[in-house]
Amino acid sequence: MSVLEDKAVGALSGAAVGDALGGATEGWSPEQIRERHGGWVTGIVGPFYEDWRDARPIAPYHKGDGHVTDDTLMTHALVEVYAKRRTHLDAYAIADDLVPLLVQGRRWIPELEAEALLLQRIFLAEKWLVTRLHYGHADPREAGVGNIVNCGAAMYMTPVGVVNAADPAAAYAEAIDVAGAHQSSYGREAAGVFAAAVAAAMAPDATAESVLAAALELAHDGTRHAIRAVAAVARDHSDWRTAIPALRAAIAPYDLVGDDYRAPGLDARRPSRTKAIEELPVALGFLLVARGQYLDAVLGAVNYGRDADSIATMAGAIAGALGGVAAVPARLRQAVSQASRLDIEEPGLVLAELASELHKQRVTRAARRAADFGRLTGPKRVAS
Repeated sequence: MSVLEDKAVGALSGAAVGDALGGATEGWSPEQIRERHGGWVTGIVGPFYEDWRDARPIAPYHKGDGHVTDDTLMTHALVEVYAKRRTHLDAYAIADDLVPLLVQGRRWIPELEAEALLLQRIFLAEKWLVTRLHYGHADPREAGVGNIVNCGAAMYMTPVGVVNAADPAAAYAEAIDVAGAHQSSYGREAAGVFAAAVAAAMAPDATAESVLAAALELAHDGTRHAIRAVAAVARDHSDWRTAIPALRAAIAPYDLVGDDYRAPGLDARRPSRTKAIEELPVALGFLLVARGQYLDAVLGAVNYGRDADSIATMAGAIAGALGGVAAVPARLRQAVSQASRLDIEEPGLVLAELASELHKQRVTRAARRAADFGRLTGPKRVAS
């Protein structure tokens, strides 16, 4: 396995394992999580309610027991689009190829324990894609305007980072274009910055600090300020347990959802130049606390609660890219794959192959442009 393949599989499997672990704690506070599970969650656990089929607000989803959520399902759907197109993507690719997968593609949905359409599992912010693009025929580049501003687009941008391996600026630009079909404002910005962070982590000598530097270089407005604030606090911690309340306090001024995650205020999820989604800065914070180590970064996210599956997906993707597939414990990879009836490693190999193809195309184009530019800067030829 090449370094590229190793890192790509690490990113995709790392994201899926983080998602599966975080799904069990999503929506709860750290205190509620510890009370339910008798202490910190350090691996795969069962659902918060044993009667998950009927319990509110969980029903009808079987969260926990190693089941991935819509974060991974959307990620793998985007991989399918890449595999079909064999090129970089834009908002039109989302309209033409991703949306049909949501409304036509039946597959096993772990949380429903049944085969179903992706549309029957995804959250309202993702169903917006279908409403605006499939039924409303909106311009794909602008379809995200009007949606609730959340992490819905960012959570499945790992593939964009992988196909732009070691080129954060290219990953950012592509994700911003892709996410325009889904999100606006700081939700779209987070998608770009997360993809850039994954691309930075794919570099051979990447570290948690180099990933953070790439994210800050590209981020704008409230997203940049939130990442900087969380990072400043994260550097003072080396244990995710003590870091949890500190990271929450650091992100709170930028988070419109509020302290009661299940009862957001009237300003929640509205466009803003000064606010940020909570998930990405906190994921980067746990990455710094863990010094880039996979399990500590993910466990911090899982026990943080709130939108734990998306935070752990992001932290897991970046840490998995940093450390490669071996950084993601084999027992967890195997357990999540089995429980979710899903190959969580193959998508990484698909993207690694495509990344190589696209890099060769880019080198060819660069050589052609260099030759043309050389002629542009040379003396003008005078016709005889």
